[in-house]
Amino acid sequence: MQFLLPTSRKNLKRGKQNVALRVLLVTNGLVVFSAAMLGPIYALFVRDIGGDILDTGLAAGVFTATAGIVVFLSGRFSDRVRESEVLVAAGYFIMGSGFFLYTQVESVVHLLVIQVLIGLGEALYSPSFDALYSKHLDPERSGSQWGTWESMNYFAVAFGALAGSTVASLFGFQTLFIAMGCFAWTSALYIYFLPRKVL
Repeated sequence: MQFLLPTSRKNLKRGKQNVALRVLLVTNGLVVFSAAMLGPIYALFVRDIGGDILDTGLAAGVFTATAGIVVFLSGRFSDRVRESEVLVAAGYFIMGSGFFLYTQVESVVHLLVIQVLIGLGEALYSPSFDALYSKHLDPERSGSQWGTWESMNYFAVAFGALAGSTVASLFGFQTLFIAMGCFAWTSALYIYFLPRKVL
């Protein structure tokens, strides 16, 4: 019995890790999927609101610069927050709000403001997500578990790009943006209302 107890505890810990990692993978996968839905047709959307190829690059640059600046600060802030999952949920929610706001874009200036908002959301959740994911890794399988996340990321982008192009071609950009926002908010709400002991 004394020999079985440590093994049982180890299995229980691994079981909890597996549940936590699955939750993180699925919810993050949904957000990555939603963001990727616009990726391959982004330039077409910018053209539809009166922009050109330079505006497309500017919008992408604004998003990336915002995320790059804020992620450094949010990483330091996340170290002081007891419930990292709240920051993850907040980041997902902000990104989803940005996706919904795409439906109101009428100019390149509006687009740039929304790009800042989405960049802020991504930068807010990224360090906290990485910290949560790392916390639940099995030290003996950390390489394969990070590999699972990398694989999920690529597949989410691939299927998101295909799905987004299909939705936009059949139903238009407005429907696409609503779908993107719904996916991101679904992940945000799921993480937020999940019992804290899971993550």
